[in-house]
Amino acid sequence: MKPTLLILAAGLGARYGGLKQIDPVGPNGEIIIDYSIYDAINAGFGKVVFVIRHYFESAFRERIGSKFDNLVETAYAYQELDACLDGVEPPKDRDKPWGTGHAMLVAADVVGEPFAVVNADDYYGPGSFKTMARFLTDKGLSCDDYAMVGYTLSDTLSEYGPVSRGVCQCDGQMFLRRVVERKKVEKTATGARYFDDDGSEHLLTGDEIVSMNLWGFQPSIFHHLKSHFSRFLKERGSDESSELFIPTVIDELVEKGKATVKVLRTNDVWFGVTYRRDAPTAARCIRHLIDQGLYPANLWEQS
Repeated sequence: MKPTLLILAAGLGARYGGLKQIDPVGPNGEIIIDYSIYDAINAGFGKVVFVIRHYFESAFRERIGSKFDNLVETAYAYQELDACLDGVEPPKDRDKPWGTGHAMLVAADVVGEPFAVVNADDYYGPGSFKTMARFLTDKGLSCDDYAMVGYTLSDTLSEYGPVSRGVCQCDGQMFLRRVVERKKVEKTATGARYFDDDGSEHLLTGDEIVSMNLWGFQPSIFHHLKSHFSRFLKERGSDESSELFIPTVIDELVEKGKATVKVLRTNDVWFGVTYRRDAPTAARCIRHLIDQGLYPANLWEQS
């Protein structure tokens, strides 16, 4: 069975002020999603599921989703504020969904095979997808054997503002022991730092392994997510800005011995478009990869 690629794209409309403003990074108008799907198909993934919002579905299908209809099986899931709440009433003033953990959970009905998760606006590299595909197709895996591709923190920070990163601790065999979502992570002259909600500063070396949300899961993760999200809603559902992050769920599963997570290292570069000003840097990186022969100049014309 070929694995599925689950692309978390529900935040695109809000982040860019509408899909029309998504900056191309390739020479023929390609955006980062194009390169992720190109790499995934070449790595052996057989299906792509987009997690989006209903309000930009038409624009997304027309501009992005339709180009893959004849290349790979596609499906859609919808991350709306009221999805998967099981009767819980959200705060009246809240309009955004509940984070990346919630984004995964809404896809439970359309993903029934081993799958990888990626962010829509992050570039991960072809080797990362091949490494993850090999893991997901390993017939010796148990139902709670998961994986993540780990990147070096200093290589993942934006020049234009703070970011969130899942900072990891691994054992000697590169199994995950802790992953903690750190917000407001930014570069410093000697490495990096992050700030707690109370404003406390914490220094990092920059050499830490971080999760960039390239995860590999078995379908069993949906059972864990549902349980965790239900508890999250009881404890923090009244908070107008609370979010459930994938690393938070994984950290608890690992700590309680309910799952193992193999950390897969990669030599690929990572880059993303957290801020609009990141787009020119991403475009230069893509041009360099094309010049190296890693991608054709017209990505889909030669597919």
